[in-house]
Order: sequence, then C-alpha cells, then structure tokens
Amino acid sequence: MLNLVLFGPPGAGKGTQSAKLIAKYGLIHLSTGDLLRAEITAGTTLGLEAKKLMDQGILVPDAVVIGMIENKLNENKEAAGFIFDGFPRTEAQAQALDNLLAGHHLAINHMIALEVSEEELTQRLLDRGKTSGRPDDQNEELIRKRVQEYGEKTAPVAGYYAAQHKFSGINGIGEIEDIFSQIIAIIEG
Repeated sequence: MLNLVLFGPPGAGKGTQSAKLIAKYGLIHLSTGDLLRAEITAGTTLGLEAKKLMDQGILVPDAVVIGMIENKLNENKEAAGFIFDGFPRTEAQAQALDNLLAGHHLAINHMIALEVSEEELTQRLLDRGKTSGRPDDQNEELIRKRVQEYGEKTAPVAGYYAAQHKFSGINGIGEIEDIFSQIIAIIEG
C-alpha cells in the first residue's frame, strides 16, 4: 500500500499534483481542506466551528481533523493507498497520524514537499480566488497570514519526516508535468 503526504503551503500545487497521483496509483485523496469544506457546506456543528476559525486564518483543532481522517480510513479499507493533502500541519499531527496509521497496520511511505516562494504563492492564490469563489483566496492580507502560519507551524513537520528518511523537497514552480515526473521519481526511486 502506498501512503503519501503531499506537503506545501497554500497554493503550492498540492491539489493539481494529488489529482495526477490519484489517477496514476489509484489512491484515495484525503484533503483535510476538502473534508472541512464539506462539513461547512453541510452546515454541521463541526463545519460551523471550522468556518469561524478558517475565516480568521486559524487552523482547526487536531482531534477534529484526526477524527475525520480515521472515518475516511475506515470507509476505504480496500484502498490501494492514501494521499494526505494539507495534513499533517504540525509535528503533533504527524505523530498522531503515525499512531492512527499504525493502528490500521499502515505507515507513511514518502513525504514530498512542493517548495514555492511567498510572492508566487500570493499571486497564485489571488488568481485562484477570482475563479474559486473561496473568500480566503481573495484577501491578500489573509493569504499572507496563511503562508506565514504555514512557515511557523507547518514547515517544521518536514524535519519530523526527514528524521524517518521519508522527506523529499522539490521545486513547485515550473511545468505541471515536470513537477509530476520528479514526484514519480521519488516514489518509484
């Protein structure tokens, strides 16, 4: 079973590359952002709480996210593998994910980080905001806050996976197919 963490700040291209990896390997996509947005759209208590935090650029509590992931693991026991997109965001989440996976006799195989400059990310998100309808992609100040929070809280997760010899960083700027080829080389290398 192939289990990947696709990592990078908002706007790095995780969604684009995830779609290509899913098509190639038959993985189940676990995007915590998508899971949270589905809860928000459904108007659940969790969704309302998450929206309030997300609108302020604050991350949703770990226990909530881990619970959603466990539900998805249980719903997809016969999967060829999973791709984690936008999670884990902290070292504590990475440890919780490892523990959760171990309980299912699974582990992360690779953590691949798409590395993109803050200026490029800001422009990509503002461009995406013109078509996505997502309010968090239309406010430059909020975008910069999200990127800053990523740098402060999320980037250290790379060290956690590097200590396990599972981390690979690649340049997330360039042609989509070239970036995808680099990811495949890491997975199949």
